[in-house]
Amino acid sequence: MRRFEPAWLVILAGVCAALHVGKLPAALPVLRDALGVSLLQAGFLLSLVQLAGMTLGLAVGLVADGLGLRRTMLTGLWILAGASALGGWADQPAQLLVLRAVEGLGFLLVTMPGPGLIRRLVGAGRLSATLGIWSSFMPLGTALALLGGPVVMAWFGWQALWQLLAALTVLMAIAVTTAVPAPTAHGAAAPIPAGWSVRLRDTLTAPGPWLVALSFAVYSAQWMSVIGFLPSIYSQAGLASGLTAVATSLAAAVNIVGNVASGRLLQRGVGPDRLLLAGFASMGLGAWIAFGPVAALLPSPSAAVVRYAAVLVFSALGGMIPGTLFSMAVRLAPDERTVSTTVGWMQQWSCFGQFAGPPVVAWAAHRAGGWSGTWLVTGGCALFGMALTLGARKRLRAAGAAP
Repeated sequence: MRRFEPAWLVILAGVCAALHVGKLPAALPVLRDALGVSLLQAGFLLSLVQLAGMTLGLAVGLVADGLGLRRTMLTGLWILAGASALGGWADQPAQLLVLRAVEGLGFLLVTMPGPGLIRRLVGAGRLSATLGIWSSFMPLGTALALLGGPVVMAWFGWQALWQLLAALTVLMAIAVTTAVPAPTAHGAAAPIPAGWSVRLRDTLTAPGPWLVALSFAVYSAQWMSVIGFLPSIYSQAGLASGLTAVATSLAAAVNIVGNVASGRLLQRGVGPDRLLLAGFASMGLGAWIAFGPVAALLPSPSAAVVRYAAVLVFSALGGMIPGTLFSMAVRLAPDERTVSTTVGWMQQWSCFGQFAGPPVVAWAAHRAGGWSGTWLVTGGCALFGMALTLGARKRLRAAGAAP
């Protein structure tokens, strides 16, 4: 008897991949001292992990059916393990930059097949709820890295964190190999997909994949920018490293509330357009309060509390967006043959958002001489997300009502 359902192992593989993304924000203050990483280099270190996804997401989606979703995930886990192990020996920022790009390829190969594998492993009645849980892999992995990373680095150094995550990823690859069945071992074999050019054309000429892709881009740009720089923001404010780690990991972890809630609410018939609008509005308002002029009018202790509470709202209610979009990506794909391609296209734009967001926010902080300009960048993303949702409200409601 298996300890976990195979679908849970798929989710845990996503969490393992997200640990590699989350280890960098936790290590940035240490890397700036140890390797002389500049603020701009820090922005690219945060975003370069998304380079492969930004350029190859659609291509990986197209070939995943040929490779097999399970095999694609395993390949990604082994790439992550190797790049992280090598990263532990880096002694220059340039080496870390290159290896972060390689880790980005591994991250993409692990996370892109996740929704398709879950779709095969769970029944239709559990799909929305399970995909809502799947969408929490990023905040959960980030929170664990932000909380545990400083402890490991304090005792053993930042290199040990890279090596530890490499070993953990090897164990995850072994678990997926032994416990997640290949398609032919879980019922009938999957139908042979159409040629790649047909799937590419069908995906890129349909409005549904574009809707989920662009919406995910503006969400991920906001979330990664704010959560990714929180350790640096709090460190510069003079907070102790332990308090910074707890505060930042909690801000990442509360995103899970929205992820899981979105799946439950979709299952109960709440319209996806309502969830997306609420999520984008909450992120825009939360960032405005956290980084804008409002809290500055309050006394110092109260201002810090209000700003942090706004960050928690930003992350928690914003979590409804990815939970909704993962469910919609499966339903808005042009047909059965293009689910993986649609998810790959969505991942590509999500990675673009995560790639572009941190450097833009870092540039805004540099120009403003502080983090007060952050809300202008994130607020613009939130408004664009709301406009996308309003423009596609009928299509979203129809997809949300589909079985």
